[in-house]
Amino acid sequence: MSGALSGLRIVEIAGLGPTPFSAMWLADHGARVLRITRPGARHIFGLERDVLDRGRDWLELDVKSPAGRDLARDLIQRADALIEGMRPGVMERLGLGPQDFPDNPRLVYGRMTGWGQGGPLAHSAGHDLTYIAITGALHAIGPATHPVPPLNLVGDFAAGSMYLVAGMLAAILAARETGQGQVVDAAISDGVAHLMAMISGMRAAGIWQDARQANLLDGGAPYYACYPCACGGFLAVAAIEPQFWAELIRRLGLSAADLPDRADPANWPVLRARLAERIATRSRDDWAAALEGTDACAAPVLAIDEAPRHPHNRARAVFSGSEPRPAPLLSHTPGRLGPGRQLSEEEARDLWR
Repeated sequence: MSGALSGLRIVEIAGLGPTPFSAMWLADHGARVLRITRPGARHIFGLERDVLDRGRDWLELDVKSPAGRDLARDLIQRADALIEGMRPGVMERLGLGPQDFPDNPRLVYGRMTGWGQGGPLAHSAGHDLTYIAITGALHAIGPATHPVPPLNLVGDFAAGSMYLVAGMLAAILAARETGQGQVVDAAISDGVAHLMAMISGMRAAGIWQDARQANLLDGGAPYYACYPCACGGFLAVAAIEPQFWAELIRRLGLSAADLPDRADPANWPVLRARLAERIATRSRDDWAAALEGTDACAAPVLAIDEAPRHPHNRARAVFSGSEPRPAPLLSHTPGRLGPGRQLSEEEARDLWR
């Protein structure tokens, strides 16, 4: 393996969503990650191959059996870090909790849950949508009539996976300095609350209304919204700064003198109607040709299947086929797409010697 994290050894206890995404990111950047999965386990969506499982070897192991538990303990004893996404207390009952590895004091124990290791909801079931619901984030996303799930990007992957990765890397750096590992309690609900720092601050300052589509960044402002085009596609407009707004208006063929002052939210409905009327006269791709690469801050809203074909994404090799390449780009130790293979128990032991 090569990459910025080359030499780092991590055991991953197989889980769903944010847990494998974290392990994938670490493996993309060179960590050697060994995934322990239940014998005969099948993917929840019936996938033959999950992109999130890329870049690492896996071992089928029954950690509920004495022999399987002993092998798992031996592998974790030799690792720099562990990733697990069980409900609180499960790993302890298996004899694989943070306190069960006294001979590996540098171990960083990464725990990925929705609600965290403590609190009234810690042992409750949940998913991305319920985790973001209690943070204020879900309330702020969607049309004025009702909240809308933002896929599972905000909770599972942004507030879950990437916070776990950041916390583990911080703990690994600390362990290298002090010789002391620690537990990383990555709760999705905690992470979403942290992601909301700017919006929460704006609300506290009285410059964010407690309503959807009534604010600068939630689709309320006509200069930060999506508009239907003649073809049925959409154009995303994000001309927040005055100079970008002026450029957008000019390239749309509108006259600033004929438009009301956008600084007054009372004028937003009229401005939105004028922009919608103009943008609806041409196709999405026509507008893209006229606006992309300028300071108008507008872009076509691409479908999932279209994104890999966009010239900018192709030029930066953002996708390999339909699969996104590792991100971010590192100049000297770039990440890479790597294969994985199923290991036997003996191969796993040898790999970790």
